[in-house]
Amino acid sequence: MPTDLYRASVPVFVRYLQRLLTILEAAQAHAEGTASTEQELLGARLATDMLPFGVQVEIAANFALRACYPLAGLGVPDYGTFPATFAGLRSRVVRAEALITALDPQRFAQSREEAIEDRAGERLLLLGREEFLLEYALPNFFFHLTSAYAILRHCGVALGKGDFDGYHRYAVAP
Repeated sequence: MPTDLYRASVPVFVRYLQRLLTILEAAQAHAEGTASTEQELLGARLATDMLPFGVQVEIAANFALRACYPLAGLGVPDYGTFPATFAGLRSRVVRAEALITALDPQRFAQSREEAIEDRAGERLLLLGREEFLLEYALPNFFFHLTSAYAILRHCGVALGKGDFDGYHRYAVAP
């Protein structure tokens, strides 16, 4: 039985874009309540050859669009430019969420595209629709979301698993 590509993409991306907003709120609260500055957190990374927090957020938001629009048989829209600030990142995430939420589920089922072309760094990919979503787009989205989360944890931002997935709850340690 083929995968319902709408159900496997849009609701998942929407849920975790909302979680990304929670992570951004925690980053801003941390910057306002400590000696860390917004620019320090936006530029923070776990390793010198790793993309910084702000770019991890941008790429995660972009992946939601890069996945859903081709699956719906549409080109990825130009959705604007946003400043490199917490407010700009929030606007980017909200805009990505609005654009994918507006997609008609029927377009996913009716798309005649057999394969989707995308760039993975310098590599050009041509993948079947299901493979593109399940083996490439979703894992990459979660890679960048997890990297953003891990960078903030490393910087001392008070985040937990429940902030990441919205499901987990733990008693506060004494």
